[in-house]
Parts: sequence; structure tokens; C-alpha cells
Amino acid sequence: MDNQTTSNTRLNQDSNFTGHEACPSESCNSSDAFARYDDGHGYCFSCGHYESSEGEVSTQPLPSSLLKVEINPLNKRGITLATCKKWGYGLAKHNGTTVQVATYKDNKGLPIAQKLRYPDKSFQILGDSKNMGLWGEHMWQAGRKMCTVVEGELDCLSVSQATGNQYAVVSVPNGAQGAHKAVARSLEFLSSFEQVIFMFDNDQAGRDAAVKCSAMLPVGKARIATLPDGIKDPNDMLVSGRQAEIPIAQWSAKPYRPDGVVLGQDLWDSVSEVDETESFPYPFAGMNDKTYGIRKGELVTLTSGTGIGKSSICRELAYHLITNDKKVGILSLEESVKRSALGIMGIYLNTPIHIHGTDVGEGRLKEAFDATLGTGNCVLYDHFGSMENDVLINKIRYMATALDVEYIILDHISIVISSYMQGDERRRIDSVVTKLRSLVQELNISLIMVSHLKRPEGKAHEEGGKTSLAQLRGSASIGQLSDICFGFERDQQDAVMSNITTVRVLKNRFSGETGITCMLKYDKDTGRLSETDVPTEVETESFM
Repeated sequence: MDNQTTSNTRLNQDSNFTGHEACPSESCNSSDAFARYDDGHGYCFSCGHYESSEGEVSTQPLPSSLLKVEINPLNKRGITLATCKKWGYGLAKHNGTTVQVATYKDNKGLPIAQKLRYPDKSFQILGDSKNMGLWGEHMWQAGRKMCTVVEGELDCLSVSQATGNQYAVVSVPNGAQGAHKAVARSLEFLSSFEQVIFMFDNDQAGRDAAVKCSAMLPVGKARIATLPDGIKDPNDMLVSGRQAEIPIAQWSAKPYRPDGVVLGQDLWDSVSEVDETESFPYPFAGMNDKTYGIRKGELVTLTSGTGIGKSSICRELAYHLITNDKKVGILSLEESVKRSALGIMGIYLNTPIHIHGTDVGEGRLKEAFDATLGTGNCVLYDHFGSMENDVLINKIRYMATALDVEYIILDHISIVISSYMQGDERRRIDSVVTKLRSLVQELNISLIMVSHLKRPEGKAHEEGGKTSLAQLRGSASIGQLSDICFGFERDQQDAVMSNITTVRVLKNRFSGETGITCMLKYDKDTGRLSETDVPTEVETESFM
């Protein structure tokens, strides 16, 4: 840059753009390429004609790396000659190829770079690419009511033309992928407007970029425009003869709010719609009295002391779901797949075949297989022992999305983090359970998860000690994130009660009802659990 240009640049830094005029140079036919500034100086972006604030006249050519642009209408794109002149957008020859040229200027209007668009839709940047801001930023006074931000230069021309070339619109230089960086560089300019409307392409990348850019602006300033279905971008609307819908999309743009923030007045459609929450009953009637069954989208935790029979309850649940045509995924990390399979088949046969063997006869064994595992409603994970939490998440996601599993039984959560994850156990459990809770909501599945309890200070759980949420092992997050939590209590040493398990609802987000809900009796001959009457010694606790 020569000394004259350097001097003028310094002068421009102390002045503000006021508007476009026809170029005073007799050799230039531009009607509005001359930019006037509030200190009196001006510059023509077409021919380089310059007038200082003292009236001195000179010609400042484009930097040597930039091309001289010939202004023509873009008929195939629906862009008129007047719009192209307004923006200085036109054609030039580069390396023997005719290209479309968008000239980028600094905040005082001096050309610094050009973006070339080739016929095959590829792009090239000439000049100072590092300091490229928003295309067209120099054309508008900051602090006006509204500025629209689009993805590309042709979209910028389209929106400008649809609104009479009067209202502020700018374009990011590198599409959706670099939009947030361009907005960051021009954040002060954009923040000066009362409203900033992001009208990006009607695809996922455009929608994501609009949200990311909106989050950078002061609260309440950003809005996101939605284009009609089947329309890709603003230029597509112009070419389709729907340019009248562009200002409609601008004025109907919805204010951006961070994820999760919902206005009460927007909820009428939601609250007036009757929810049809499907609840599937547990195999034991008493467990349904307070919980009203199992629902997808909920995390259910089963907990008790050691050896109380959580795995037996899981098998009863799995069998109940499978034989009622519900697809179940079983991740039993303390036993082999064969042991899990025989346990479910044994429930059908009313025989603990894992103990007594499979000498029930091949015909009966095949009958049990066909009625349970052979239905196609059971998916098992062949794994024993601890596993990385991300592996667990991926297995559950695969079962739900690829195999249409609706109900997952995980036995148990503690073993998931027992060796692979390092550090404090409480934090490890927090991490896994938080991911599982999010997955349940995302996939709309029911996850039935087994968790161990800490040893109580008083009577041990194995001696009939009362369960509570505070005793959940390792982390309060299990109790906090579970929708339903059942505690199972049994005195293994009592001559009368050793085979009877008390079922207690510790948490119930659905109805709020908690307390003892039923008693289950284990029959060692059949290997089955069945509901039994409440012994008199526990009748003092309310079942309501």
C-alpha cells in the first residue's frame, strides 16, 4: 500500500460511514459505489476515486492481488443489476475462467479481500483472508433496529433485493461451519442492533450454526428465521418466485432462547393435549398399587442387601415382559449368558433347572426355549464382570435402536465401574448414572437397574434391616436420577421369614406414593417368587 493509501486509511479510522452516492468521477458510471463518511471524505469501490475531507482528489487502485469487477445482473439467480451495483457484486476473469466476485472491505470501506465463486461452485479467496469480517458490514450504520445474517453472498443479495435494498443484511464468509468465528469477529457491530436475525440454510448444519451464533449475542437480541419446507436458502426462494416470503420469514423469526428455557405462554398446546402414557404392569400386583406399572422413559432402580434375591426378581420381570410380547435386553454382569437363559426358561418350567439340571426332558426344554428365548423378544449381552461405561452406553443404544428393545435390565450398576474407571467411586457412579438417565430419555426406553446398598449402622439388610435411599451405595445420584426406586428386605436367618421378601417403594416420581407395597415368597422347589399375604408383624406399616 502506498503512502497516500496509508494516510487515507488512518483518516478513515476516525470517521463513520454515512451512505452511498453516485461516483463523482467522470470516467466512472457507478450510481452508488461511492461511499461518503461523516468527516466529508469518500471512496468509490468501483474505480478507486478518492476525495479527502479537504477536497483533495486522487485515485486509489485496488490492491494488486484483487480483481477489477464488471457489474452485471445475475439472471439465473434472479439478482437484478441494481442489486449487484448496490453491493459491488459482479464478474471477473481469473486464470482464464469467468468467476463471480464478492469484494470484502474493512470497517471503513476499503477493499481487503475478494471471494471468488467458480462455475463448479468452488471458492477461492484473494487478498487478506485473515481479516475478512461479515460481507456488507461496512454498508450499514450500526445501532439500527434490525440486521439479518445469512450464509452466503448470493443469499445476502437475495434478502437485500427482497427488502428493497434498504435494510441491513450481511453474510458470513465461510458458510455454516465457520459462521460462529465470523460472528465473533463482528460481535460489537451485531450487538449494536436491536434485533439480529439468523437466516441460515434450511438444513441441519444451518440450524445448528444459527443456534451457536445466537448464543454469542446478548440475551434477547438474537432471532432465528425458519424458511418454508422444501426451500434450501434465501436465493432458492428468490429463484422460485417466492421473494415476498423473505420479509415474512424475517419478521416472524422466533427469539432465541437457550436449550431448556420455555415460556409459560408457549405451553398451551402441550398442557391441553391428553398424555397417553403407557404403563405396563409389574408381575406382582402389589408393586403396581403405588407405582401404576412400568413406563418407558423412566429409570427404575432395584436395591437390597447382599443375597436378598435381586437377580431372581430381575428374572421374574424379564420373563413377565418377554411372555407378554415386550422386547427385553438383559445385561447381567455377574452371571453367564447361559445362566441367565436357563433362569428364564426355569421360570416357565417352574423348575430351577440351573440347580436341578436340564433333565426335564428335551421336549419340555425345547418348549420352554420356544416360549421364552425363542420368541425373539429377548436379547442378552455376552459379558461377565466390569466394563467401561461408554461400552455399556453403546450396547444399550444398539439394543434400542437396531434391535427395537424397549426394556433393559442391568444387573448391576456397581460392577460397571468396578475396575475400568479410576478415581473416587462416588464420582464414577455419578458419571455412569447421569449418562444412563439421559439415554433413557433420549431413546424412550425403560431401564431397570440393580444397585447395591451400603451397610447400615443398625440391623443388617440380610437380617431384615429397613432399606432407604440414603443407603444406596456410592452416590446420591442413583436416588436423585431414578424415577422409581424399590427396596427389598428379608431376614435370611429367621425361621419363618427367611423366604419372604418385603417390597418397599423408596421413591416414586410418578405418583409420590411410597412405603411397603407387597410381600414376595420364594419357593425353593419351583424357583419362583409369588405374592403372599402380609404377616401380622408388618401390618402396622401403611400400604396406602
